[in-house]
Amino acid sequence: MNKFFRLTGGAVLTLWTALAMGAGKESNMSDTWNKLTPEETRVIVNKGTERPFAGEYVKTKEPGTYVCRRCGAALYRSEDKFDSDCGWPSFDAEVPGAVLRKTDADGQRTEILCAHCAGHLGHVFLGERITPRDTRHCVNSLSMRLVPLADSSNKFERAIFAGGCFWGVEYFLQQAKGVIRTTVGYTGGRTKNPTYKQVCSHTTGQAEAVEVVFDPLATTYENLARLFFEIHDPVQLDRQGPDIGDQYRSAIFYTIPGQKETAEKLIVQLQAKGFKVATKLEPAGAFWPAEAYHRDYYKRSGKQPYCHIFTPRFGSQ
Repeated sequence: MNKFFRLTGGAVLTLWTALAMGAGKESNMSDTWNKLTPEETRVIVNKGTERPFAGEYVKTKEPGTYVCRRCGAALYRSEDKFDSDCGWPSFDAEVPGAVLRKTDADGQRTEILCAHCAGHLGHVFLGERITPRDTRHCVNSLSMRLVPLADSSNKFERAIFAGGCFWGVEYFLQQAKGVIRTTVGYTGGRTKNPTYKQVCSHTTGQAEAVEVVFDPLATTYENLARLFFEIHDPVQLDRQGPDIGDQYRSAIFYTIPGQKETAEKLIVQLQAKGFKVATKLEPAGAFWPAEAYHRDYYKRSGKQPYCHIFTPRFGSQ
């Protein structure tokens, strides 16, 4: 499991690792990047800094996702933005795998760059004790563009997975590279907007599920589906470990036909390895967010999943 977290779950990538994985190859990607103004070029390409308190997003509180102004890759969530009064937008976390860290030319500070195009973002500072995460990404507004939450569906992709208690499924998926947001909730049943108590009565037909919003520039649906099959036991029918009942069933609710085709391909691969896969494939319907106390459960509690363990099932990737 440690290997998994180093490769896909960690939020920090070194520049050397990312370049080895193909990030920052301008010759292959520059044709799809946005054209920059001279001032944007000064900051993003030539590693300049905009004047303090002059940037567009210093005080912005609008919900959404901040993407790289040059390549469009998701960088930060508005939920992780805070007011540090330093003069530049500040964040205490990045989208997993979205930001590279490199020793600055001054030999003292740590520069941060877009993992997709290696564009300059700013610098990261640790140990200031401003937020519980003890991290401050100090980012130039000119390096980013805000995609409002209402426009997310036009920029990012959505997936829905059910594999037992949604606490554990969310725990792993929200750490995967390219995952912007996760929401625990209920889907696949008859009862509209059910409560947890109703779902536990096994009369609603609803499954505990996790809705994932991810950046297709950073990952693929197949990567996430593979991970899904490796963090729960897809052989168990209407249960997951000690949790028993149809709400804990294994299911993939596909939002587009391509997702169904990908899931079918992975199931065939598992069947060829001898797994009697019980996972059902269903078209996505209404998704009802769960009660607030279920959201980010393991992040808030500091505990570990009790019935979800990363188990490689596909061999070498």
